[in-house]
Amino acid sequence: MNLTDYHIHTVFSDGENTPEETVLAAIEKGLTEIGFSDHSYMPPKYGVDYSMREGGEEKYKAQIARLKEKYKGKIKILCGIEQDYYSHHPAEGFDYIIGSVHFILNDGGFFPVDESARDTIDALKFFGNDIYTFTEEYYKLVADVVNKTNCDIIGHFDLVSKFNGQTPLFDEQNERYRRAWQSAADALLKTGKPFEINTGAMAAGLKKNAYPNDEIIEYIKSRGGKFILAGDSHKKENLCFAFQKYKSFINADITLDLKG
Repeated sequence: MNLTDYHIHTVFSDGENTPEETVLAAIEKGLTEIGFSDHSYMPPKYGVDYSMREGGEEKYKAQIARLKEKYKGKIKILCGIEQDYYSHHPAEGFDYIIGSVHFILNDGGFFPVDESARDTIDALKFFGNDIYTFTEEYYKLVADVVNKTNCDIIGHFDLVSKFNGQTPLFDEQNERYRRAWQSAADALLKTGKPFEINTGAMAAGLKKNAYPNDEIIEYIKSRGGKFILAGDSHKKENLCFAFQKYKSFINADITLDLKG
C-alpha cells in the first residue's frame, strides 16, 4: 500500500509547522504522496480562530506550488482545502476538496460541534435541551456536505462524537442517534465519494478510535462505500498516525489525482 496522507494542516490555518517542514517530515517517513488541506476562510462574525486568513489562499497556493517543484521526484504534493459547510469563499483552483461540518447554524447562533464538551452542553438550550436534536441537526448538514462543498472527500463523518471518550455527551447506541447517522451515510453513499478514516482525534489523545467509529465503518463498507486514510495532522509528527490499524479498510491504493 502506498503511504499517503491528504488531510494536513499547517501554519496557514491551525497547524504548528510550515508546509516545507511537513514535506521534509513526510519524505523522512517514506510517504509517496501528501496533500495539504488547510481550513477554508471563515468570516469574523463566526468567531472562528483557526481558519485561513482572508486573502491567504493565494499565498498558500503559491507556497505549495513552489514545494511541488522543489521536491519533484522525491514526493508528490497536492494542494487541497478543507472546505467548511458554511464557508463563504468558493473552493476554486485546488487539487481536491475535503468537505467538513464543524458548526450548526440556527436562529440561536452558530454552534461548534468540536470545540469543547462545554460548548455543546451550553448550546443545548437552543435545541430544546435535547442532545439528540443537536446530533440530528448535525447529520442533516453532513448528509448535504458533498452537494454544498462539491468535495472529493467526506471529512470526519461523526465529528460530533469527538468528546464522548472523555466527557460522554450521548449514547452512540441510542436509536435516534443511529438513525441520524445512517440517514446521512445513505445519502452520501449515493455520491460515490470516499469517506475519511480520520485519526486526528486519536493523535490528540481524545479518542481511542478513528472517525467514523467502527460500527459506522462497517455500515459504510457493507454498502460498497470507499475509504481513504486521513491523519488530520496539525503537527508533522502526526502524519499517518495509526494508519496501520485501519489499512485493511482501504479500497486498494486510493490516491488522489482529481483536478490536475
